[in-house]
Amino acid sequence: MGSKITLSVIKADVGGFVGHGSVHPDMLKNAEEILEQQGKELLVDFFVTNVGDDINLILTHKEGINSEKVHKLAWNTFLSCTEVAKSLKMYGAGQDLLSDAFSGNIKGMGPGIAEMEFEERPSEPVIIFMADKTEPGAWNLPLYKIFADPFNTIGLVIDPKMHSGFCFEVLDLVEDKKVTFSCPEELYDLLIFLGASNRYVVKSVYTKNKEIAAVSSTQKMNQMAGRYVGKDDPVLIVRCQSGLPAVGEVLEPFANPHLVTGWMRGSHYGPLIPVSQKQAVPTRFDGPPRAIAMGFQLANGRLIGPQDLFADVAFDRARQKALKAADYIRQMGPFEPHRLPLDEMEYTTMPQVMEKLKNRFK
Repeated sequence: MGSKITLSVIKADVGGFVGHGSVHPDMLKNAEEILEQQGKELLVDFFVTNVGDDINLILTHKEGINSEKVHKLAWNTFLSCTEVAKSLKMYGAGQDLLSDAFSGNIKGMGPGIAEMEFEERPSEPVIIFMADKTEPGAWNLPLYKIFADPFNTIGLVIDPKMHSGFCFEVLDLVEDKKVTFSCPEELYDLLIFLGASNRYVVKSVYTKNKEIAAVSSTQKMNQMAGRYVGKDDPVLIVRCQSGLPAVGEVLEPFANPHLVTGWMRGSHYGPLIPVSQKQAVPTRFDGPPRAIAMGFQLANGRLIGPQDLFADVAFDRARQKALKAADYIRQMGPFEPHRLPLDEMEYTTMPQVMEKLKNRFK
């Protein structure tokens, strides 16, 4: 088979154009130039894209996960893009970079990261999902459907290689602990946790033979910084076919948009709209939340693609449904459940208001 390849997807919001809507083309060009120059010896291949105001670096290399060299390269790229953002007075320039100095590993420093190392199969289709105006828990429902729901993934029933199911590694964002559930036998236990997607998130999914199938970014920025510094806008890598779900099974959950947190000021629920990369410019009430899906075939680490998978006309109805849901929930304005519960509000004046009114509470 050959040596292992590492696929790393690293993202950061280092400045929005205009407001929180998109990324200026000069910033994307700058990212490509830095990766081209500084990544020449290190990377096998790279691809740069954006979803809303997040820059996403898709990198392949032989350094394994948590490579200091690769993380440093990504960090330098984001720092350079921040300089471009500042020169153009972009909104929130550098907001995802929580530290001035790189400390050997990008985790806990602001950028979101999902990476996996594996032996490339004779054919290696991967889908990279990237979302804006939401948080890592947005992937819980799709991942459950992809890897555990036979109504979504018929391979669980009719493919002998998938019939034994998958293992879900779930992270508790508050306690910073992990637990693994083996499905289908622990399905109901899994769902107790996945349903609370603001606290419990799927970190990775494995086959029963311990082969990596999916991995997500699980940085929760407001908890890392101890104050509000932007939502987390997560990424997700899913490998497809040959004993793993088919490409169509992996995309299918997004045909029925679900509600996620992270709309306007990180403080509202809204539908996650599957869109083409060109439509990934959230402007209505700074949203609604959206996801793109970029498909690649890996060939000896080279990224053959992308195919913009949600550009398919077959997702038009999903988009219409999401827009209807957006209209409905927007009418609730500042009332829950459109607005998040107070303990989850990210930009919140609650402490100041409580202080001002404390003597009036009898």
